[in-house]
Amino acid sequence: MPGYSPQEIEKKWQAHWKANSTFKADNHSAKPKYYVLDMFPYPSGAGLHVGHPLGYIASDIVSRYKRLRGFNVLHPMGFDSFGLPAEQYAIQTGQHPALTTEQNIDTYIRQLSSLGFSYDWSREVRTSDPAYYKWTQWIFLKLFNSWYNLDTNRAEPLKTLLDKFQQNGSEGIRAAGDEEERHSFTAGQWQTFTEKQKLQAVHPYRLAYQQDTYVNWCPGLGTVLSNDEVKDGLSERGGFPVERRLMPQWNLRITAYADRLLQGLDTLDWPDAVKEMQRNWIGKSIGAEVTFQVQGHEQAQIKVYTTRVDTIYGATFLVLAPEHELVKELTTPEQQAEIQEYIDATKRRSERDRMADTKTVSGAFTGSYALNPFSNEPIQIWIADYVLAGYGTGAVMAVPSGDQRDYVFAKHFGLPIVQVVNQQQIAEQADPTKEGTYLHGLIQGQDYQQATQTLIQQLEERGIGKGKTNFRIRDAIFGRQRYWGEPIPIYYKDGVAYGVAEADLPLVLPEIDEYKPTETGEPPLGRAKDWKYQGLYEYELSTMPGWAGSSWYYLRYMDPHNADRFVGQEAEKYWQNVDLYLGGAEHATGHLLYSRFWHLFLKDLGLVTANEPFQKLINQGMILGRSNFVYRINGTNTFVTLGKKDQHETTALHVDVSIVNNDVLDTEAFKKWRPDYADAEFILEDDGRYVSGWEVEKMSKAKFNVVNPDVLVNQYGADALRLYEMFLGPLEQYKPWNTNGMSGVAGFLKKFWRLYHPQDGSFAVTEDAAAPAELKALHKAIKKVEEDIEKFSFNTTVSALMITVNELTALDCHKRSILEPLVVLISPYAPHLAEELWVTLGHEAGSISSAAYPEFREEYLVEDTVNYPVAINGKVRETQQFAAAATPAEIEATVRESGFLTRFAEGKEPKKFIVVPGRMVNVVV
Repeated sequence: MPGYSPQEIEKKWQAHWKANSTFKADNHSAKPKYYVLDMFPYPSGAGLHVGHPLGYIASDIVSRYKRLRGFNVLHPMGFDSFGLPAEQYAIQTGQHPALTTEQNIDTYIRQLSSLGFSYDWSREVRTSDPAYYKWTQWIFLKLFNSWYNLDTNRAEPLKTLLDKFQQNGSEGIRAAGDEEERHSFTAGQWQTFTEKQKLQAVHPYRLAYQQDTYVNWCPGLGTVLSNDEVKDGLSERGGFPVERRLMPQWNLRITAYADRLLQGLDTLDWPDAVKEMQRNWIGKSIGAEVTFQVQGHEQAQIKVYTTRVDTIYGATFLVLAPEHELVKELTTPEQQAEIQEYIDATKRRSERDRMADTKTVSGAFTGSYALNPFSNEPIQIWIADYVLAGYGTGAVMAVPSGDQRDYVFAKHFGLPIVQVVNQQQIAEQADPTKEGTYLHGLIQGQDYQQATQTLIQQLEERGIGKGKTNFRIRDAIFGRQRYWGEPIPIYYKDGVAYGVAEADLPLVLPEIDEYKPTETGEPPLGRAKDWKYQGLYEYELSTMPGWAGSSWYYLRYMDPHNADRFVGQEAEKYWQNVDLYLGGAEHATGHLLYSRFWHLFLKDLGLVTANEPFQKLINQGMILGRSNFVYRINGTNTFVTLGKKDQHETTALHVDVSIVNNDVLDTEAFKKWRPDYADAEFILEDDGRYVSGWEVEKMSKAKFNVVNPDVLVNQYGADALRLYEMFLGPLEQYKPWNTNGMSGVAGFLKKFWRLYHPQDGSFAVTEDAAAPAELKALHKAIKKVEEDIEKFSFNTTVSALMITVNELTALDCHKRSILEPLVVLISPYAPHLAEELWVTLGHEAGSISSAAYPEFREEYLVEDTVNYPVAINGKVRETQQFAAAATPAEIEATVRESGFLTRFAEGKEPKKFIVVPGRMVNVVV
């Protein structure tokens, strides 16, 4: 048989796996279940680069290993196929997003298949498939038709709320949400309400509701953007200006679940950093809500939330968000121009930028005053962009003596700073101390606990506030003014929102002539002709955000072809949740949080059984690109090599890494790649090479350092790529890519092959009994591979396998009892090579996945002999070998007989023999 030929072997086994559905999971099995999931990709037109498969390779290794350990493994793959990039391409080209999405998915499937991943492709899902998004819409309708009952602490169908209205009206109902949006009514009044009035009364209780909300509006893209899609006031895609705008938006009441989302983190095996990010995002705080009366405006009151109500006597001004509803009313004519200018500037900044900017001090005085509710002192009302309308009440009481940001603001604008506690030191900066006693009013002489209790009691007695637990998290904006997304299954009758009947799902995206907003500013769906529910009622024109379909896809994988239910009850009960989830840490406060929210909601309705969707999470690190540079001499068309660039003034230019080999540039290929340098001259090294510079940085097309895995698979094979990506370093860490290292791993696989086919010749595995040294090498590897995969230390497993192969090669081992288990050990990492050797060893084709993981036997690691340093008066003179089971007396006798004393004791008689078992021998003379 010829030598190891990965390209031929890999295509053969990939075809076999596909034809035989080798990795198809069963929803009914006596085996224990293990569900391994990758965060599914958005299928971009660029396809995969070598950084993308890192997590996929790791999850595939675990999946293959768990099968060897006797688990029924679910390892699916699908595509997050709705999204803005495909829509923008459609706007530019006129091509339907479905077509480009389909083409991109085909590329991804080809690339993923070429890497030998053991996915159950029969379970593939695509979020843009109507058969899939029918159930995304169905879950939305469940949210739309549910409310959160604070008495039972769970979501309930609206029917339970309507029953309460029927019996007692709105009295006594405790529901999550904004109480001020709701109306009070009696049971008698409820019964006289029209259908429209009833729906309007119910709407503020729904978990999916419509409300005027401040959003990131991008006129250039004609859509609302998430905070993640805005960078420095511009859209990440296209670089268009983004402004804050108040628009009617669909929202999901994730705030109802804030406390449960917080508590659930303690049950999860997730990285501490991710859990901390979620805790901070949820942002639980305990404090008080306080009402400030506006001077000269009897009906105007400003509510603030504070965690330090004890400092209220030091509140010397109020700050409103520029978007606050009272700003217009409170702005005096003299301040109108300044306030409007400030508001216009704020619209051009994203919330994230406003929150992150802690250095800039800016604001504008409205001209109005509020009254401190305890001191009754008039205090100025300002606006400033560090206060956000959507956080808390959109207003803060500023206490410059206790808060550094307020302190800097007060110093900048010459506002009062009042000491609150006798131990505060505020000459140079704010002092948030709670030590000492308070200096003013009702709490004079009290400590922190007493003061807080006194003030909250007074707030409640006077009807101007109350103690309150607050959360930083806000309800999730759910609408996007885009085409390529799930239609929201809502229609409007008499100006009121109704849910589409479940029997009429899916509400399929209609065909439209263009994929941009209408001339009158409506979302693209406004272009659909005669698109009405039952031919009568206007549909909602917004579509769902990208995270909608990804919030529950892990459930659909359990039962992807069920036409009657989003997931079958038996399938969900069997798989329950994801045992291992791999993906990027950037999803901590987006996808992971929303998925947990949806799962808790479905749990409340009795539709799922597990408490959390993802039990264990691993965030793989990023593979960084290794960029190459050429050095152009300034003002010329001449390039100088790295070794001579310091002799000239040069400019470094990125060069495509595909035309660089071991940092040596192919200059002719460079001229073809950059026709503008077709006539360029190159000042070379003395040996005639152009040696380029290099730097490790993020892998991206703009830096020309993207490495296409297709190229490496064609050159070295998929198994080599899999092993190399794991060998680069710990999974969670950032790692630099260097294609030069691929040859070493490819060489290791050839060496592995030659254990079975010496000198790349015919199969030469023997039935001879294994020697102790061979058994020791094998069982060290069995133990190491098991321990490392169980703790997800994949790079050290590769090293251990390399050491094992070196040891067996040195022993000239070709024995079945050693090499057959060795094939099983490497199969999760190099599955194609393993399948080929497994068949050659006489097993059924494609059966290695159902083989058993080799049993580790400790006795093969026990040493037969031990090398002892032998010393005279503590000074080691030589080393002698003894049987591992030798007694101290036997060791002493052997030393005496060996001539050791004659050689080193200088004729002196030994006074004492000290034998430390397994360690050393010391002769005292």
